[in-house]
Amino acid sequence: MPRGNDEDLALSRRAAAGDRAAFGLLVAGHERALRAFLSKVAGPDHAEDVAQEAFLKAWRFAGRYDGLSRYSTWLTRIAWRCHLDSARKRRPAFDPDEGGIQESAAGSAVVSDMLARLDQRERAALVLCEGHGWTHAETAELLAMPLGTLKSTVARAKAKCREMWLGEEV
Repeated sequence: MPRGNDEDLALSRRAAAGDRAAFGLLVAGHERALRAFLSKVAGPDHAEDVAQEAFLKAWRFAGRYDGLSRYSTWLTRIAWRCHLDSARKRRPAFDPDEGGIQESAAGSAVVSDMLARLDQRERAALVLCEGHGWTHAETAELLAMPLGTLKSTVARAKAKCREMWLGEEV
């Protein structure tokens, strides 16, 4: 169950002072959603490494969390940057021909294939807004995009997925 900004801010301040237990509570409260996001945008083979790097940076820079946004937004922004850095080092960043996102249900596999065919920003915007329930403003902040650009990106990603679903070439 997500905590409020005040509790996360207090835990982050304790973590900044070296309290490992406080940071452990932050990790426990946010890791599932972060790993789910990273699995969709980075692929399951890389999600774990990127998540670990993001949590290390969040620990190192715990004092920089100011509570103005949700902790999950701050943490996901760190993870997004870690993903982009990692992707630059291992081109291509996500290769659907290498297996894409592996999920057991046939419907999930179809959705995963569609997501894999979107570019990184479209995939991240769609997963955050439609899959994780983030607001457009939160997602725009995370991806460092103007709000209008983010909305256009989500609409474009939805349109591409709709075309793929209907069997039209994208």
